[in-house]
Amino acid sequence: MKSTHAAVAWMPMVCLSAAVAAAGIAPTANAQSAQFPTKPVRILIGSAPGGGLDQTARVISDRFSAALGQPIVIDNRPGAAGTVAAQILARATPDGYTINLGAIGNLAVNYSLYKDIGYHPLKDLAPVTLMVDATNIVVVHPSVPANTIKELLALAAKQPGMTYGSSGAGNAGHLAGELFKRMAKVELTHVPYKGGGPAMLDLVGGRINMIFASPSSSIPHVKSGRIRGLAVTTRKRSVIVPDLPTVAEAGIPGYEVNNWYAMVAPAKTPKAVIARLNKELVRILNDAEVKRLLLLHGVEASPSTPEDLGKYMKAEFEKWGRLIAEAGITVR
Repeated sequence: MKSTHAAVAWMPMVCLSAAVAAAGIAPTANAQSAQFPTKPVRILIGSAPGGGLDQTARVISDRFSAALGQPIVIDNRPGAAGTVAAQILARATPDGYTINLGAIGNLAVNYSLYKDIGYHPLKDLAPVTLMVDATNIVVVHPSVPANTIKELLALAAKQPGMTYGSSGAGNAGHLAGELFKRMAKVELTHVPYKGGGPAMLDLVGGRINMIFASPSSSIPHVKSGRIRGLAVTTRKRSVIVPDLPTVAEAGIPGYEVNNWYAMVAPAKTPKAVIARLNKELVRILNDAEVKRLLLLHGVEASPSTPEDLGKYMKAEFEKWGRLIAEAGITVR
C-alpha cells in the first residue's frame, strides 16, 4: 500500500516538473528566434563555383550579410545534380543558420528521377522564397525551315524524328523537350550530350536540329546568325529576349518550363526565422541594382512568400513526377 500511495504522490510532481520544464523551454526557443541571427549563416550551393546558382548567391550575399548583421558563408557542395547539398540541409539543425539556394532539380525533379535521393523535397525542406526565374530558349539550326513554333510543329508533323540535344538525360533541356513533344503531340528524338557545350557545338554545326538552351549559351549564337531563336519556355516573356514570344502563346497553350531557383531551410525551422529570412531576401531581390546584376547572369528576380513557394514546389513536383513516370525517363 505504501508503494501505491508513494506512486500516487509522485505522479503530480512529475507532471509539475514537466510543466515547469516546458514553460522554461518555450520562452528560450522564442527568444532565440527573436534574436536570430547571432552567428554566421551558411548558404549551401549544390554546384561548383562559377555556376548559375553560385553566381546568384554571390550577387545577393553582401547585401544579405548587411541586412542580417552577420557574415554569409557560401558553401559549395556539388554532386548528384544538387542533391548532396540538399541532403546536408535536410539533416541540419532547423534554426535558420544553414539554408540552401536550390534549383528545380533538387527541389522538384530529382526525387522522381533517381531511386533514392535521401530526402523528400516537400517534407524535409521548408520554403523561404522563390529567388529567380530562368527561361530556356527554343533554338534551331538555320537549315531548319521554321521561323515560328507553329511552323516548327508543322515541320515536325511531316518529318517525325527531328532531333533535339541536351546536356544529359533527365536535365532541364531534356525535360523541356519531352514536355514539348507530348503537349504538341509530335515526335522528336532526344540526343543527350555530356554537357551543354558539346550539344551547342553540334547544333551550330548542323548535326542536330534544335535545343532548349539557356540564354547565356544561346544568345551569342543567335546574334551571330549561327542559330535561330523561336520562343522562350517560361509562362511570361523574358526581359532578356523581349521580342521572342512564349511557347504557350506561339503554339502550345499551357506549356511552361522554368528553371527556377529558390531558398529553402530545414523542415521545422521556426516560422519567425523563416519570416526574417524571407523579409530580407525579398527586399534585396526587389532592389533595382540586384535585378540588373541578376539579368547579366541570365536570370530574373522573382521573390515570393514562403506559402506561395510551397504551393509552387508542390505543383512542380507533381508536374515533373507525372511526366517522368509517363515518359519512362530514367537516369543511370
